[in-house]
Amino acid sequence: MQNIPLFKIYWDEQDIAEITTAVRSGVSWAIGSNIEKFEKGIAEYIGTRYAVVFNSGTSALHAALLAYELGGEAEVIVPSFTFIATANAALFVGAKPVFAEIEEETYGLDPVDVRKKITPRTRAIIPIHYGGCPCLVNELKQIVEEHGLILIEDAAEAFGAAINGKKVGSFGDAAILSFCQNKVITTGEGGAVVTNSSKVYEKLKLVRSHGRLETANYFYSTEYMDYMTLGYNFRMSNITASLGIAQLNKVDRIIEMRRKNAQYMTRMLSPIRAITTPYAPNGFSHVYQMYTIRLRNANLRDSLMKHLSDNGIMTHIYFPPVHLTRFYRREFGYRKGNLPTTEKVASEVLTLPMYPTLTKEETDYIGAQINNFFA
Repeated sequence: MQNIPLFKIYWDEQDIAEITTAVRSGVSWAIGSNIEKFEKGIAEYIGTRYAVVFNSGTSALHAALLAYELGGEAEVIVPSFTFIATANAALFVGAKPVFAEIEEETYGLDPVDVRKKITPRTRAIIPIHYGGCPCLVNELKQIVEEHGLILIEDAAEAFGAAINGKKVGSFGDAAILSFCQNKVITTGEGGAVVTNSSKVYEKLKLVRSHGRLETANYFYSTEYMDYMTLGYNFRMSNITASLGIAQLNKVDRIIEMRRKNAQYMTRMLSPIRAITTPYAPNGFSHVYQMYTIRLRNANLRDSLMKHLSDNGIMTHIYFPPVHLTRFYRREFGYRKGNLPTTEKVASEVLTLPMYPTLTKEETDYIGAQINNFFA
């Protein structure tokens, strides 16, 4: 019996070399030139004017909502089929998350239901690009433009994904990225906001570092730097950014490895009629940060999950609906049946192991165990 984890981090000697250089410098472990270099590389890759890095994707999302001043009575439309930070970020700034349904093609926000959820208090829409597949972001962008709203893409799972060559993260007013350990590229923990707005860019830098107007390296300057607003310590370290630079240098190779492994997995599983394999619409470029299959019903999904676990294969459910967590039930009164499509999809999906170094032998083993289950 093999032991196959859900993910493995892809690293090489360049990662070690970049971190070693940063550490051996003996200075600038917190603030340093690697941060700006990483930010410039991210912006160039995504196709935006600016990028600001943070200590996590959650901090990045929190900061983005602060930069757009989405507090008070504001409503922010979000999916429930997501990691909880997407919804929680609205609460962090005093806004209200309003859940909309997902569509069953990309598992992103359903533009039809989003239109139904817009009220006079709606200020922003935050769609996610699920598992590495772009959502129907062009349709959502049209809605935003019609209603004068703000579009913040949650691209935490989709670094490098694109629609007709245009990178995810460059469609909205801003987008957040995550570099947590299971993402396409990783710094262990980390995140970023990308935007074309110079005003938002300047606000993000203030929010990231205690509201301080940093005109020089704080630790190596005698200059007084005033505090312009309330801020947080959301900074990414210079050491962490050095790892990000090394990861970014090989992102296209990492994505290509993921795609090849996903294609092979799909060839193995496609003949099984009870399984729906990951799908991307025409012109959509999937990066397979996750490889999520869908089963016919919850009982079948749960039985397969147990079977794979018993045979050394790790799987996970991404994502249980946020609106059905204890917190959102208690605080907002959500119940089963509020989002039927979301609840049905969430009860039938199962994420299988997927990473750049997944071997043919490992994939064959996963495919064999799944075929054994259905046999």
